[in-house]
Amino acid sequence: MPKIVYVVHGQEFSFDRAPTGFQIAEKLGLKKTALAFKTPQGTFDLARIVEGTVVDILTPSDEEGLAILRHSTAHVLAQAIKELYPEAQIAIGPVIENGFYYDIAHKTPFMLADFGTIEAKMREIIKRALPFQRSVLDRSGAIAFFQKVGETFKVRLIEDLPQDAEITIYTQGTFTDLCRGPHVPNTRTIPVHFKLMKLAGAYWRGDATGPMLQRIYATAWATQEDLETYLTRLEEAERRDHRRLGKEMTLFHFQEEAAGAVFWHPKGWRLYRILQDFMRKRLEKNGYVEVCTPQLVDRSLWEASGHWEKFQENMFITETENKVLAVKPMNCPCHVQIFKNTLRSYKELPLRMAEFGSCHRNEPSGSLHGLMRIRAFTQDDAHIFCMPQQITSETKAFCALLENVYTALGFCNFSVKFSDRPAKRAGTDVLWDAAENALKQAATEAGLTFTLNPGEGAFYGPKLEFVLKDALNRDWQCGTLQVDFVMPERLGAEYVGTDGVRHHPVMLHRAILGSFERFVGILLEHYGGKLPLWLAPVQGVLATITEDAAAYAKEVSIYCEQAGLRVEMDLRSEKITYKIRQHSLAKVPIIIVLGKKEAEERKVTLRFLGKEEQQTCALEDAVMLLQECAKVP
Repeated sequence: MPKIVYVVHGQEFSFDRAPTGFQIAEKLGLKKTALAFKTPQGTFDLARIVEGTVVDILTPSDEEGLAILRHSTAHVLAQAIKELYPEAQIAIGPVIENGFYYDIAHKTPFMLADFGTIEAKMREIIKRALPFQRSVLDRSGAIAFFQKVGETFKVRLIEDLPQDAEITIYTQGTFTDLCRGPHVPNTRTIPVHFKLMKLAGAYWRGDATGPMLQRIYATAWATQEDLETYLTRLEEAERRDHRRLGKEMTLFHFQEEAAGAVFWHPKGWRLYRILQDFMRKRLEKNGYVEVCTPQLVDRSLWEASGHWEKFQENMFITETENKVLAVKPMNCPCHVQIFKNTLRSYKELPLRMAEFGSCHRNEPSGSLHGLMRIRAFTQDDAHIFCMPQQITSETKAFCALLENVYTALGFCNFSVKFSDRPAKRAGTDVLWDAAENALKQAATEAGLTFTLNPGEGAFYGPKLEFVLKDALNRDWQCGTLQVDFVMPERLGAEYVGTDGVRHHPVMLHRAILGSFERFVGILLEHYGGKLPLWLAPVQGVLATITEDAAAYAKEVSIYCEQAGLRVEMDLRSEKITYKIRQHSLAKVPIIIVLGKKEAEERKVTLRFLGKEEQQTCALEDAVMLLQECAKVP
């Protein structure tokens, strides 16, 4: 019998018959670290026979391997809950970024104090080395099994599956769960580098009319070092939380009377305007024209654009004089109205139309999160009306602008995702094919390397998503570029081409920051509040040591303001150490210390945030130094 040749991690191995994943892992010397195997057909448990001849063995060092490890740890959590609280019911427990969660139905609410007991039981289960055993059941058998053990949520999940769906369960010891898998070979394979993190309420299937469950969040890692690094990063993230910094720096606040909207304080609004002015100058330099469109728009326009059908649940709606109006959740339909207000020529294209558009979206109250998820926000929005043959050049120009902005703001690394057609969309497949092909070609010619993000495009077109990486190595999706062949046609936008015939323009929806509010939050957390001097709302505080220096402080203040520096005075009768501590907490970049000696010699003493050493120099030299440091990149 001829041997079967398998390509594993680029190497060739021969077997007399189709091997299991275990056997291939053993050939590679990965018997102790292997978790599962992957082929073009999917990802499978190591105990299963390998189908196909191209195989990868997954270990904890692989992203997919770590996800499997976390998934198996979630099953151990569920087993621990059932052993400690037999009356509890298990709902769903997916893997999420950095860990997993499990939703539990239990009459008595869990408390954080219970975590130690649950973790100890999990470690005990891990030591039992219980194998994860896969079984396939028919629909009626699966329903009967979970009804018998009282797991009603599993029954509901099965009932919602398609009639022809393969139903698999996994058992470890006395615990069985509904699961597609795959899983690690046995519980002993799971390292004990996990931690239960927090509790939250969660409606079953996200339906507010359904049962309320308790969600237990956990993190799990391949090594103790990875776990400790993650926990340290969380502590640092808490210190950098923009809501905390907003309070310390007196930038903004939130309150229930305007849920999802920001109360900007003077310093915060100054930061907002600095960022907006920075963007406005960049846009003007790159050939954009700025417009402003209405907040309330009649239902008929949203119906024509497709938003009423696809986006209505996220819109704030009001009625007046028997008319239904919506507060705009985005700017694009209004920009089309400006474009089509006059018949355009191909000579006017591309037309880059920008708006710092104030938008409102009816986000669920439970999803609101400081500046990061709000209902009232302002987009750095723009729409480029162009001909099909201009898509590539406009994509290149946009990518160059985006990179320039991100670099100036201190973000040197970003990745790109290509999001194609969603299930819920407008337009024909022919239009979508054209839009997706055009955007892929443009992205390639712009030199972008991108990963696919299937089904996540906008309802009117595919998009590129630009994902920033911050100082804590976290990802933030900010910029977007979307190719839209649908909306200009639906709304009747036309231009006269070189052939003298009317055509619908292509509409490129694009943003760089996303929204000013969210981006301010990202900036604050990225810098930990220690903003670059050019961005800081207050660049320096003139702090007097004695009352004798008050008159000199006022003179220095005028001199600094005339030089374009943003300074404030602190003339209070407090100790200078107290003033320094207070302004350092508020993240003021420079404290300009003024005492009797400085006043007599027309000097200032500069103290930079985060540095112990001070620098004393002539007033004129100090201002020149600060002007140089405060230049906009």
